[in-house]
Amino acid sequence: MKDGLGIDMKGKTVFIGGVADSTGYGWAIAKACAEAGATILLGTWPPVLPVFKMSIDRGQFVEDIKLSDGTDMVISKIYPLDATFCTKEGVPEKVAASKRYRALTGYSIQEVADKIKEDYGTIDYLVHSLANGPEVTKPLLETSREGYLAANSASAYSLVSMVQRFSPIMNPGGSVISLTYVASEKTIPGYGGGMSSAKAALESDTRVLAFEAGRKYGIRVNTISAGPLASRAAKAIGGAGQAKTFIDYAIDYSKANSPLAQDLYSDDVGNTAAFLLSPLARCITGSTIYVDNGLNTMGMALDAMSMMPPKEEAPAA
Repeated sequence: MKDGLGIDMKGKTVFIGGVADSTGYGWAIAKACAEAGATILLGTWPPVLPVFKMSIDRGQFVEDIKLSDGTDMVISKIYPLDATFCTKEGVPEKVAASKRYRALTGYSIQEVADKIKEDYGTIDYLVHSLANGPEVTKPLLETSREGYLAANSASAYSLVSMVQRFSPIMNPGGSVISLTYVASEKTIPGYGGGMSSAKAALESDTRVLAFEAGRKYGIRVNTISAGPLASRAAKAIGGAGQAKTFIDYAIDYSKANSPLAQDLYSDDVGNTAAFLLSPLARCITGSTIYVDNGLNTMGMALDAMSMMPPKEEAPAA
């Protein structure tokens, strides 16, 4: 008798771009795929790559790297990846010669795809787990053109470029997922710098890419709208040095107002991602899947002052 319906990724290879620590959704997706038996390849932003590798080598992720059977997740290879550059020719000389890049080569999207093809031949699954908005702490009214375009380049167009350049080395029946946020469709004060626009573009591009890549390569493209998580990257959005950061407020608001008043863990997104990547989701494409305890469905804040019961007036003397 079979053990039941499970996700089997044995013999499959997944590349996850945008992992630089063990606190974010990218790491959780890697672990979920590793639990299912997949070969794990990671792409890490060059400026933080040395620290990330050192942290792994020194055992700083000794607990986070454990799988449910007690073994360690095996990361087969970590590639330097800067998804703001599509090709080697697009890397400015000033960047290539800078202190944080000059010791590295092959970090544009096309170069990474070519290197993975050389190392592994093909992949089955592609994960876009990266975003950057240099002016994310600024309101949109104060965001510069350069900051706005940089946010969209790093956070949205990077998905387009990755699908363009990785699809030719993906096996038929493969799958792509990215991560988005409800700010794409609702106003989230504090999530600025053009990042809300970038997430909206990411979701729109997901639908178009699902059609085009589905017809041309036979692969699926979906995105996960994840609830707030206190990852290293999220803590940088705003409020540093204050009693509560942007992400602290977002988490508290979510728990107070979601249909499911419970904590959201990175594993919740990791497990959903593994499902969407797997053949179990073979007919799901072009979709935005919410993993946020249902917060996206709410149209009224339960903890707003206007929702509080009126105070009883003291009886007249």
